Amino acid sequence: MLLQTPPGEIGWQAADFTLPDPDGSRYRLADMLGKSPLLIAFICNHCPYVQAIAARLAEDADTLRGEGIKVLAVMSNDYHSVPADSPENMKRFADFYGFGFPYLVDEDQSVARNYGAVCTPDFFGFNAEGHLHYRGRLDDAGRMGAGQRNRELVDAMRQIAKTGTGPAAQYPSIGCSIKWR
Repeated sequence: MLLQTPPGEIGWQAADFTLPDPDGSRYRLADMLGKSPLLIAFICNHCPYVQAIAARLAEDADTLRGEGIKVLAVMSNDYHSVPADSPENMKRFADFYGFGFPYLVDEDQSVARNYGAVCTPDFFGFNAEGHLHYRGRLDDAGRMGAGQRNRELVDAMRQIAKTGTGPAAQYPSIGCSIKWR
């Protein structure tokens, strides 16, 4: 089911969580906040919208990480009913696209529910204090991704890093619904 992200509640405080990556290493949100902004991307492996932007996401995440902005991705789909999203396949997907950021498993789907994530991809940009200042799309290229693109997510995260707040204009992300249990 195709969904569009709702507008973000600007200023909303990120809820803490601890999630594992497919190898079992654990990441705590509180450990990633405090010095720089943080981007959380809700993605999965099987969604054609995520597949269409995965290489651009990896590139943009590398740019942001190079500027001191932290990035992580969360996979909240019920991978028992969608085996393509299993932890083993998450590792393959991350390797194939060259993700240089943690790709975490939200097996009980509590993080997606707490954040109000609705689709993949769904992007949340937080300032260093953990307040939401961006909920929008990666760029204006859509699934086609050809030619020039406006790197809206990169620009938003840079603005958050510089000023602590995001842009006034934010365009919703579009993607597949999260596969709930």
